[in-house]
Amino acid sequence: MTTQIEQARTGGRPTTEMVQAVEHEPLDPAALCRLVAEGRAVVLTNTARRPAGACAIGTGLRTKVNANIGTSHDYADPARELRKLAIAENAGADTVMDLSTGGDIAAIRRTIIEHARIPVGTVPIYSAGADAVARGQTVTDMTADDMLRAVRSHVADGVTFVTVHCGVTRSVIRTLDSGKRICGIVSRGGTFLAQWIRRTGQENPLFERFDELIGIAREFDATLSLGDGLRPGCLADSMDAAQVHELMVLGELRDRAFAAGVQVIIEGPGHVPIGQIEAQVKLEKELCHGAPFYVLGPLVTDVAPGYDHITSAIGGAIAAAAGADFLCYVTPAEHLSLPDDEQVRQGVVAARIAAHAGDLGKGLPGAADWDAEMSRLRRKRDWKGQLLRCLDPTVARAVREHGRPADEEVCSMCGKYCVFKLADEGGK
Repeated sequence: MTTQIEQARTGGRPTTEMVQAVEHEPLDPAALCRLVAEGRAVVLTNTARRPAGACAIGTGLRTKVNANIGTSHDYADPARELRKLAIAENAGADTVMDLSTGGDIAAIRRTIIEHARIPVGTVPIYSAGADAVARGQTVTDMTADDMLRAVRSHVADGVTFVTVHCGVTRSVIRTLDSGKRICGIVSRGGTFLAQWIRRTGQENPLFERFDELIGIAREFDATLSLGDGLRPGCLADSMDAAQVHELMVLGELRDRAFAAGVQVIIEGPGHVPIGQIEAQVKLEKELCHGAPFYVLGPLVTDVAPGYDHITSAIGGAIAAAAGADFLCYVTPAEHLSLPDDEQVRQGVVAARIAAHAGDLGKGLPGAADWDAEMSRLRRKRDWKGQLLRCLDPTVARAVREHGRPADEEVCSMCGKYCVFKLADEGGK
């Protein structure tokens, strides 16, 4: 089978998926094809089950937004996750990740893939660990074969991108142990593998057998999302030696996968002081040769639980403007609980605001047109037009209705002193 990268390299003819993916992008198919051939963009697909909607991520494209859903031990209702999937899609998420750890994980994954209108990603190490626990063992009793089988199972089901924490190596763990982190490892997958390494004394199988991972991804033309198991979990841990060491490992693995014709995304932080964000994005782009960068937030303060959709949107906007390509949403429930339906919607909307602000910051062609159109509608006091074209029409309409003014031409904030109305009445 010929992968997206290989087709882009040979003759430079765009694939069907590339043509579909640029329908609402500022690039033409030929430009996307060149970016895929260079490893600076990916097209999420899977030959086992192609997603209903094509999605491209990377340089020159709109900053994309991912929404995490999935069960836990305490909440393992598949119907609830399907509601969240629909809410995320309707709120404008470009992809969704199923992070289920409770219930029948395989059945839930397949159900989500079946119902999704957007590409689905997963973290196979979660199901491998859960399977070990179901056998009466512990997470660290997983075998290397268990981990690789989990990746194959997910990809064979139709998952388009899988997070694999290949950079959590014995060497990186030694770097971590020599430092003074406050929060240590906060990545669940990273923790599973670090504990496995410490218990067995063996190398991370996802690193040691990386060629097998490449083979699985290549067979189905899926994308490897190289996970940041050492991402900082608080501002004080940001940009330490362990985080940078892992990123260097991921850059080397990216080169191996790319040479084999497999698409790669690099995952990033995490909690990052606002002044470090641009530098961290540029470092990833340098070490990973322009590979698409997928960031969680980043969150710019540690003191706002309940509002982390806001703290992450601040960081996400700065990261996207600096060149990050893919934002993982953070909900108000982050650090507190599994998100409910409304928190999922709020997380997607906050990340979409950040993504669009980032596109404006990086000067993405056409991004400013939307804002200019809204400004013209606002100047004309075209309330119907504004509510149709804004990012979240449902909430905007509810706010407008709640504060309905006596004079429908204005809003209840300024009323008869509306600057636009005064200007119109003054003949300006």
